[in-house]
Amino acid sequence: MYDPDKRKLLSALCHGAIFFSTAFVSVGIPIAMLFISNDPVVQQNAKESINFHFNVWIYGIIITALIWITLGLLFPLAGIGYLLHWGLTIWALASVLTNPDQPFRYPFIFRVL
Repeated sequence: MYDPDKRKLLSALCHGAIFFSTAFVSVGIPIAMLFISNDPVVQQNAKESINFHFNVWIYGIIITALIWITLGLLFPLAGIGYLLHWGLTIWALASVLTNPDQPFRYPFIFRVL
């Protein structure tokens, strides 16, 4: 039996780390949880968070390139990207805190792990 409060905290840390994604070291938190925790739900949340980090970075590079190519005409796309990034993260945090026994799965992302 796994401690539900510990599961909530570690899962929330995994998903909440994306708020610091511009630091690139934020992915270290879910990577550490993947190796430190023996809880299968926390490990699944860590993998999903790592995948989400990669997606945010890839889409960020694409959006930045499009903004540069169009000389800033597609700048509103950056705002939409941030809304999706933050909105999905808040959804993940709410999900793991209200239902700690179920790993959260982000919709519409590519999964490497």
